[in-house]
Amino acid sequence: MLHWLWMIIIGFIIGVIAKLIDRDNAPVGWILTIIIGIVGSVLATWVGEHLGWWGATGIVHFIASVVGAVILLAIYTAFKRKGGARS
Repeated sequence: MLHWLWMIIIGFIIGVIAKLIDRDNAPVGWILTIIIGIVGSVLATWVGEHLGWWGATGIVHFIASVVGAVILLAIYTAFKRKGGARS
């Protein structure tokens, strides 16, 4: 149970940092911020470990998680804008 709470808190922190880095200032709510932070973290960690870029722990994971969340946020913003332009 505590693992899920920890994952939500870290996901939120990573999502907020990604929103601060994002130049487009994507208007996403706090739930989507958490989801983007968690998914970005999981994807970046999985890719980095499977490519052999880093081991199981370290600060590199946090940095990669933020980068993954920024990329996901940019993809979300691109799809949101594309969908909003048709309306």
